[in-house]
Amino acid sequence: MKDLQVVLKGLDWHALEHEVDQEARARLAIVGPVNSGKSTLFNRLHGRKLSATAAVPGTTRDIVEHPVGPFSLVDTPGFGEVWGVDRAAIALEAARDADLILLLLDAVAGVRQSDHDLYVRLQGLRRPIVVALNKTDLIKKDLPWVLENASQILDLRPIPVSARTGKGITQELIPALLQAQPALTVSLARELPAIRAQLVSRLIRQTAWFSALISLEPVPGLDIPLQLAAQTRMVLRIASIYGQSMQASHARELLTTIAGSLLSRYLGGQLAKLVPVLGWIVSGAISGIGTYAIGEAARRYFEADGKLPAPDLQRLYRNLRKLAPRQLLRRR
Repeated sequence: MKDLQVVLKGLDWHALEHEVDQEARARLAIVGPVNSGKSTLFNRLHGRKLSATAAVPGTTRDIVEHPVGPFSLVDTPGFGEVWGVDRAAIALEAARDADLILLLLDAVAGVRQSDHDLYVRLQGLRRPIVVALNKTDLIKKDLPWVLENASQILDLRPIPVSARTGKGITQELIPALLQAQPALTVSLARELPAIRAQLVSRLIRQTAWFSALISLEPVPGLDIPLQLAAQTRMVLRIASIYGQSMQASHARELLTTIAGSLLSRYLGGQLAKLVPVLGWIVSGAISGIGTYAIGEAARRYFEADGKLPAPDLQRLYRNLRKLAPRQLLRRR
């Protein structure tokens, strides 16, 4: 118990709080040629009309930025000389301040050399970039050819989507955005209720697998700081997603309320490490299952606005531990 208290004091809890706070402020810039459908995608992600759309190229004359809490999606003017404005400079300025850039191209117009040049200019900003090809619903038969042509010009395969119908957005585009910039998980889940459940599940599963992997380490006790930090960070992220302000100390209290004492929670997995190979695997399984159950219990707690009593949380945690192996092995 004394050793565990030393571990608790040694962790930088303030750094965890700061990290999650910064993630809640992450920004996504949507950049692309004139009339590529940036405003339509912007509106689709938010689930309501926030940015002007029209069939006339260049409807957006200036940056349209809609902040929702600390998070902003930025719909930039298209690249091209419309209205006599240096729209490229305006869009690049917005992209420069973003944590992730989404380059949205027009499948109907086709990918051209100018799109490649734009991609190269954006790469100069040294920000993660995801490239998507919009309006694919309008070229169904020609889509394979357009994608092949785009891949040759850009030296990468863009993600086919339809901002108008929503096809490809939750299944392909959102996962690609999170892979390119994992820090967007909190801000996207917090501000986009339509995909919140999907993103929280992804967060919990990733943390559970991370806990399982680090627990394969054969020396008892060495993985505890990483496990505890990962689980605390997960709880802080889930709290932020549901609009709850929480300090690391409160997250630790919730962890112990859900899963019992810290000592008993880690003891079984650490003792298993004494058996070579098989024991390490068992330790990893215990950690992954426990972390998954903690995450799902925390989700229910914050969905209930923090009104679940301790006995209900503990009962929920025990039930979730039984379901965890099957859930973690499911393909999403």
